[in-house]
Amino acid sequence: MLSVGQAAPAFTAHSTKGQILLQEYLGKQPIVLIFYPKDETPICTKQLCAVRDSAALYADYNALVLGINPGTLEEHQAFAKKFLYDFPLVVDRDQAIRQLYDVGKILGLFGQQRVVYVIGKDGRILYAEKGNRPTGEILAVLERNK
Repeated sequence: MLSVGQAAPAFTAHSTKGQILLQEYLGKQPIVLIFYPKDETPICTKQLCAVRDSAALYADYNALVLGINPGTLEEHQAFAKKFLYDFPLVVDRDQAIRQLYDVGKILGLFGQQRVVYVIGKDGRILYAEKGNRPTGEILAVLERNK
């Protein structure tokens, strides 16, 4: 995993909301990157539904929230439509974004680990934690750094 204080790497990728050029947001607004293993699985669904249900709270900080995994655009679109996710789900088919952010694989072999990064308005990582992080914990980081 990348460390708190490091500059967040920029990337360009397709998403359920069109092409994402992270460079357009870095240094301008807070960004929350949620690396999650797989669409349509119970914990991933719960994690992203928590984001959906807290959209107004993230909006209070003008935070861009992105879900990222190696699923296809079609899989992401179906998942987003089914659960009404109005934030982008980013396609990382070649796992280049996962590697940029040094997100490991489960047991070193399988799908990507579950990791949350919060990037500050200065483009540096404020928070880097593994697991299904509580919304309140993520919002507290945004609050401390507004």
